Amino acid sequence: MEGKSYQRFPKVKIRDLRDDYAKFDLRDTDASVANALRRVMIAEVPTIAIDLVEIEVNSTVLNDEFIAHRLGLIPLTSDRAMSMRFSRDCDACDGDGQCEFCSVEFHLRAKCINDQTLDVTSKDLYSSDHTVVPVDFSDASGAGFDTPEPRGIIIVKLRRGQELRLRAIARKGIGKDHAKWSPAATVTFMYEPEIHINEDMMGSLTLEEKRSFVESSPTKVFDINPTTQQVYVTDRELYAYDDEVLKKAESMGKPGLVEIYAKEDSFVFTVESTGAIKASQLVLNAIEILKQKLDAVRLSEDTVEADEQFGELGAHMRGG
Repeated sequence: MEGKSYQRFPKVKIRDLRDDYAKFDLRDTDASVANALRRVMIAEVPTIAIDLVEIEVNSTVLNDEFIAHRLGLIPLTSDRAMSMRFSRDCDACDGDGQCEFCSVEFHLRAKCINDQTLDVTSKDLYSSDHTVVPVDFSDASGAGFDTPEPRGIIIVKLRRGQELRLRAIARKGIGKDHAKWSPAATVTFMYEPEIHINEDMMGSLTLEEKRSFVESSPTKVFDINPTTQQVYVTDRELYAYDDEVLKKAESMGKPGLVEIYAKEDSFVFTVESTGAIKASQLVLNAIEILKQKLDAVRLSEDTVEADEQFGELGAHMRGG
């Protein structure tokens, strides 16, 4: 007897898309898939980050370890991360992690020669690969800064005579190993809410009672039409599952005034990138990695079945 098929065909609808932000709907699936996608985006999509720092000269107020830690947390553009090798798996350098296939080299040289404080920033890091550089968070107009010139992330400040010279090696990694490799600032999802207003019951309320009901929603999910004086839903996604409007309806003696429930097969995702890769690419990479994981599970199941069917012969065929 054949087993029941649970195959589903999820759909994605893009709501908002920018370089560092994405909002989309994931439908026709369940919470296990949605949460797996979220966890992969946070912890298993690879990026490039500084992993080894060799200090040549450091006469700053910060010790070597402090500076190395700050360098590791600087986001680097990681568009080529998926095609790079992990340093532990690189056969070109025998796992040393310092070859062109698994690493990128950076240099920093800064010295303050006058009485004005010198800011050493991520802009002072010089890369051996033009595709892997510190992320630029400043806009073209320089808005939000004191000067029109773009500024990077401050690493340390120097006074007259102080100097910093170092060499750094950036490698491919994932957030599961260290947070510096996580490409996501935040990844959240919520069940898409479904809200139904009982029009007959709502019509029996006075205008003052309707206003009181509308104002009970902390996120302003409802409003009143000034022409018809009917209560309507402004944006159902503003609902935060706080139950305040349901409590208000009960206190007014009108239970069932509104019905609110979560669609268990529809989710609203919000993704914010650190800038290492674009938010859209972060989602695509996560889906690709999730597919690879599922393929690995399918292969392992086939292996177990082969062992049960062929015994030692199945293991011998795999070289075991």
